[in-house]
Formats: sequence, C-alpha cells, structure tokens
Amino acid sequence: MASLKETAEGYEPKQTKNIAELEAVSISQEFHKETRKNSSGEEYQISFVIVDGLEYRVPNSVVEQIQEILKQKPELKTVKVTKKGEGLNTKYTVIQLE
Repeated sequence: MASLKETAEGYEPKQTKNIAELEAVSISQEFHKETRKNSSGEEYQISFVIVDGLEYRVPNSVVEQIQEILKQKPELKTVKVTKKGEGLNTKYTVIQLE
C-alpha cells in the first residue's frame, strides 16, 4: 500500500482536455455525454471522448461539422480538429484526414 506522500507525489488531478489537442480522432471513438456539477454546485452538460484514459471535451460545433462532412463523405474515418480563440470567441474547424 502506498503512503500518503507517495500518492501525493504521483497525483494528477482529473482534467478534461480539448479534442483539438489530439493529432487525429477516429470518428468511431465512443462518445460520452454527462451532466456534472461545477464548483458552485451548478449542473452543466459535457460531451467527450476518452483517449488513452484521458477525457477530451467535444464541443457541439465539432459534432455538427462532422455531421455535415459525413453527408458528403460517409466513409470518413478520421478527423483533426483545430481551435482558434478563447472562451466564448473560440472557433473550431474539423479537417478530414481519412
């Protein structure tokens, strides 16, 4: 059994990353939606995929863009997501890879 010191030294807080941080994303990746609470106790919805044990948030605009691409290219397998801006001014672009 690990000591509190050893546990603290190896501790990594749970953190949701952003899908734009990935080099590529398979669109067959399992998609999750959950209701969570923020530090104030208010509920919010989050959509994410899990890659290598880490959660990557998927904004609705990314899902909408993939939907549009699939209408033209139903055999699509992999995409890359880029991100520009911050906060409410963030814009995402989905790029077809395969």
